[in-house]
Amino acid sequence: MKMSETRQIAASPADVYAALLDPDMLIKCVPGATEVTGSAEEGFEATVVQKVGPVKATFKGQVTMTDMVPDQSIKISGEGKGGAAGFAKGAADVSLALVDGGTALTYDVEAKVGGKLAQLGSRIIDGFAKKMADQFFNNLQETLEGPAEAVSAEAVEGAEASAEKKGWFGRSKS
Repeated sequence: MKMSETRQIAASPADVYAALLDPDMLIKCVPGATEVTGSAEEGFEATVVQKVGPVKATFKGQVTMTDMVPDQSIKISGEGKGGAAGFAKGAADVSLALVDGGTALTYDVEAKVGGKLAQLGSRIIDGFAKKMADQFFNNLQETLEGPAEAVSAEAVEGAEASAEKKGWFGRSKS
């Protein structure tokens, strides 16, 4: 399965890049991660607990970072074994570009599964892989920017104040 997306993060490319290489950040961002150790140079070892359809498994595996261009791009590859549940492996090509307001992060992900997981069918697996990628990048964005609710509340308050100045509130319809 393959998927691509671009999202804007209110942080510099250097901050986003550093976060992708930080094991403490990865454990916060990888859904179901219980342990992430190692370094970007030597690779990370990770333990992730996930439920895919009716199959729950603990995956132990390795994550490697290659094609590293500081503050611009990185390839993240991982492979995990979940015992009787099977295996999962995938790679994400991540590119970062400076834009107004922060960084445009674009990722292309390819994922594969085998064993019992593969028997669940491509629709369930594809949906799960998309959900995992979305959760990872949402977690990364929220960790770097702060909770979305705080930003939304400020934006709503600002819009309300602007609307009041323009007389949009309290107008009666005629």
